Amino acid sequence: MPPLLVAHDVPASAIAGAWHLHPAPLAFALVAAAVYVPAFTRVRRRDRALAPWTRAALFACGLVVMLGPLVSPLNRAGERYLLCAHMLEHVLLSDAGAALLVLSVRGPIAFALLRGAAPAPLRAAARMLMRPPVTLAVWVAGVSVWHIPAVYDRALSHPALHDLEHLTFVLVGLLAWTQLIDPAGSGRLGIPGRLAFTVAMFFAGQVLSDALVFSFRAYYPAYADRPGRLLGLSPLTDQRLAGIVMVVEQLVTLGACFVLLLRELRRRPGVRRDVVRA
Repeated sequence: MPPLLVAHDVPASAIAGAWHLHPAPLAFALVAAAVYVPAFTRVRRRDRALAPWTRAALFACGLVVMLGPLVSPLNRAGERYLLCAHMLEHVLLSDAGAALLVLSVRGPIAFALLRGAAPAPLRAAARMLMRPPVTLAVWVAGVSVWHIPAVYDRALSHPALHDLEHLTFVLVGLLAWTQLIDPAGSGRLGIPGRLAFTVAMFFAGQVLSDALVFSFRAYYPAYADRPGRLLGLSPLTDQRLAGIVMVVEQLVTLGACFVLLLRELRRRPGVRRDVVRA
């Protein structure tokens, strides 16, 4: 059996000072703020109760959760040494950060964003992508394809491709969490449908996480073949921890969403009766 720990010949100090403001995260933050701030301001001018500062705080927290890891030492650890560190970046981009951004636009802010001028082809594409089966398929494809070992390793060695990988995680995460939170109250999916969507996302994610947690060989040469080992984690232990990171993060985010949706379902007796009849 491969060892779980090896000699850690790369000290933690090697990444401790690795803070870098990369162009891609900065550009995303600027574009996101340019879209969100005018919509938030318009709604707040009309009625402060419809755009409380807590929504702006959620938006800011979403950006920090998404972009903080990309400019911190965690990024150096993920790009050079540890698959589990890189996996943490990915789930923060596609789940936790995306959920916070969608929460920040609930209600009138979402309508203010939707009223923004957008080309007709873009609106048509958005309508197609927001069909629940399409959203789920796009989320699964976006997460799965980038974790194919050959694709994953290639992205690590090509900065532009790596930025595209991260952008993909953000976009598919925003799509999925828009279905789950329904910030504009479209009713596209009722609460039972959103509960089912949550379960489908969780079990789709478990296919990948189980492949990592229960693995007996290292799948990613970019990490397995690296001579220096950070924190003394062997390639196999690192890979299993990456799967555990994904499981825990989904349990927290999707689990919280599932519980809140169940509570909402309990507050709607009519919905419960419909579910029982079905």
